[in-house]
Amino acid sequence: MHSPPGGHPPDPTAATGEPATDLPDVAPRLRELRRRRGLTLEAAAQRAGLSPAHLSRLETGRRQPSLPMLLSLARIYGTAIGELLGEVSAERDPIVRAGRREPAAADGWTYHQVGAPGRAMQALRLVVPYGAQGDLVRVHPGEEWIHVLDGRVRLTLGEAVHELGPGDSAHFDSLTPHRIAAATRDGAEMLFVHTLLQSPDLHPHHS
Repeated sequence: MHSPPGGHPPDPTAATGEPATDLPDVAPRLRELRRRRGLTLEAAAQRAGLSPAHLSRLETGRRQPSLPMLLSLARIYGTAIGELLGEVSAERDPIVRAGRREPAAADGWTYHQVGAPGRAMQALRLVVPYGAQGDLVRVHPGEEWIHVLDGRVRLTLGEAVHELGPGDSAHFDSLTPHRIAAATRDGAEMLFVHTLLQSPDLHPHHS
């Protein structure tokens, strides 16, 4: 779910013209992380498959990023979604208790952190609404693993379309163009694990 070559989720501000408020603190962190990586707006936008104007709207809070978009930007900046959302962990506890962290929502997706921050893999429990991602296709380095808990998920891998039900899993190379959407109108719930890999030509340095 991640670096789109084309297609974007609907803009939640389009109807009202007002900034979305579900994730009020993401914008300044997106800007800070980009600058920390020494990336221009244009360079970061190109890696994420976005226009510079689109990324600028995300950084100024005029547009709310979707969860897949946050995953993509987290990879580009070599971090985890938790850092984008301001989650700080002073300790690396191997046990993650139920209810320890509040779930977060982005563009209809709801996610629960079920792994520890600062690891090479990120584990999430996702609730995906019906029709999520639309025609958004992702391509990026790394691997992904999904396991359906409830509902049905439509997974597109290249030209192949697979429908997964409760108990079904998929493990695939993220360089394969892929799309994930709920196939049931009540949405779907799944476990999602992905590797956090930076672009090989991205060398972090402070500005």
